[in-house]
Amino acid sequence: MKEPQDPGDERSQRTRMLAGALYRADEPELVTAHLRARGLTDRFNRTPADDTAGQRHILDELLGSFGPHSQIRPPLYCDYGSFLRVGARVFVNFGLVALDAAPITIGDDAQIGPNVQLLAATHPVDPELRRVKWESAEPIDVAGNVWLGGGVILLPGVSIGENTVVGAGAVVTTSLPADVVAVGNPARIVHGGPTGR
Repeated sequence: MKEPQDPGDERSQRTRMLAGALYRADEPELVTAHLRARGLTDRFNRTPADDTAGQRHILDELLGSFGPHSQIRPPLYCDYGSFLRVGARVFVNFGLVALDAAPITIGDDAQIGPNVQLLAATHPVDPELRRVKWESAEPIDVAGNVWLGGGVILLPGVSIGENTVVGAGAVVTTSLPADVVAVGNPARIVHGGPTGR
């Protein structure tokens, strides 16, 4: 099967990835970036709990940005780290998975429960495109003062509005506005907003 790339498109796979186009993650530049992230997350996950300065140093090196007075409890897993931006005074509990093949932004004062998955990466529905290892990604944006309960999953392209609460175990397939509470799979608004009480 012909690969879905215009012969005149000379963009790197990294550029295609960040533009939301189909890309191949096996490009040397992306492989190197992924291995760097794996090494840094391994170091972070093994840093003693009382070495908060050491943890902070690693996160400053790994992440696109890491705001003041923010905390991420290990373990942390990400694809690249450099496309994950964490605001100020953010608390991230154990086990965050951030597949940051597209930018993932977490706003100031957000609270992220344990085992949350921020899945910006995705794969084509077409089986032949998957077979030849094409993939894509869409940004995820978590606004300020959002609370994501334990086990929440955000799918590619989702935005969560300011002050919104997403209940434990919810799977968010479409963006949520500000100032609502959403629960379930797929997540639905149960309080606030045009469809809530």
